Amino acid sequence: MAAAPALKRSIRFRDLALFYVVSGMSVRWTAAAAAAGPSILVVWVAALTCFFVPLAASVMELSSRLPDEGGLYVWTREAFGDSAGFLAAWTYWMSNLPYFSGVLYFGAASTLFALGTRGRALAAEPIYYLGFAVAWLAIITALNIRGVDAGKWLNNISALGGLLPMGSLLVLAAVSYAKFGPVVRYPAASFVPHWTLDNAVFWSSVFFAFGGVEAGSAMGGEIENPRRVIPWAILAGGIVLTIGYIGGTGALLTALPPEAVGGPDGFVNGVRALSERLGLGWLLGPVALLVGLNAVGGAAAYLSSTSRLPFVAGIDHYLPSAFGRIHPRYRTPWVAISVYGLAGILVALAGQAGTTVRGAYNVLVATGILSYFLPYLFLFASMIRLQSRPAGPEVRRVPGGKPVAILLASVGMVSTALTIVLSAFPASDEPHKLLAVGKILGGTAVMVGAGVAVFLVERHRARRRIASA
Repeated sequence: MAAAPALKRSIRFRDLALFYVVSGMSVRWTAAAAAAGPSILVVWVAALTCFFVPLAASVMELSSRLPDEGGLYVWTREAFGDSAGFLAAWTYWMSNLPYFSGVLYFGAASTLFALGTRGRALAAEPIYYLGFAVAWLAIITALNIRGVDAGKWLNNISALGGLLPMGSLLVLAAVSYAKFGPVVRYPAASFVPHWTLDNAVFWSSVFFAFGGVEAGSAMGGEIENPRRVIPWAILAGGIVLTIGYIGGTGALLTALPPEAVGGPDGFVNGVRALSERLGLGWLLGPVALLVGLNAVGGAAAYLSSTSRLPFVAGIDHYLPSAFGRIHPRYRTPWVAISVYGLAGILVALAGQAGTTVRGAYNVLVATGILSYFLPYLFLFASMIRLQSRPAGPEVRRVPGGKPVAILLASVGMVSTALTIVLSAFPASDEPHKLLAVGKILGGTAVMVGAGVAVFLVERHRARRRIASA
């Protein structure tokens, strides 16, 4: 990275810890999990131990070994070479494009609760959801071009959209349980996970929810003392995520039966039921707006961090060199951010075509899960591969050293592979199952193929430039 243009190191511990909260804790996943019933609490624990812990440990060590701008791209490049590094970055970069519109659809649905009856009339209007997603993507893109300070403060403020609603849900559920008991009494057998296709699809969403701690390392060149800050920020963010997801799911299960909390508005439905039961109906509007802010923050966090991957690839000449440009005033990779924001808008437009609002939401979520998990295979494989290299005294290793690191990364790889398989199946209420599967698999295949083609073309051009010189 010695030849890279200067970046501004403005991200501190508080900023990074809140980044992990806003990128990792999307309140929509508590509703998606609760829709599967009380047995999902066991799955949450499995996701925590079999995916999040291996991921957090791997990111901690890899970002300490290679604390450069680019994160996943740099780790995979150093472990397996340029082609693998580019493909890992490309799939991660592209996988977040459907995520943006998926999470913003959730925010749009939640915001309607603050608008009362007039707002609910828009619940089935695709143009409203599309307009919400496009407008916010444009705002997020502009702020991140404006500077890392503007972008991080949007992330910091948006973190309140996860912390306050989740905290409100936990308090409301505790008071309601103490006064009235649970809405549904579940027998002990209902807490045992049972294999069905629908349950398996929900399980893949649960594992997906614990992703995100790798995103912050993509901005390694903009973090103050990344070797020290990243591990502590991961620990702080991980504690919040664990309490929020497992506690929030349990709270929703006390508020509503599982069938009432699915879909884009499930979380706010739970808050509405609890607040009305306790005579606190006025809470619904503020909480709904905060949930919408949480969705905006999720999109903002991933757009800001993931846009650094094509920036570094542009510096390495595996994307057009324009991607490696820094804005002379704002010191941000403005070309990479601009292209990424525009691509997110185009994916939102394509995802709505030929389906309902709920169908578009499910397709966007499933496509994001399938393609999003592909880079994790590279990440865990890099963790194993780099164990053969010596680490200096400044590197923070996984406790237990090489054997524990390889074991954790192997568990993470197996969990990732299973989640990829499960995420290819559409939800049972999707009216056009073949169309949904075609969009998911076809979109993923096109994405990977496009990445291979771009890499080969840009490598050929680079070799020609070298030969000409």
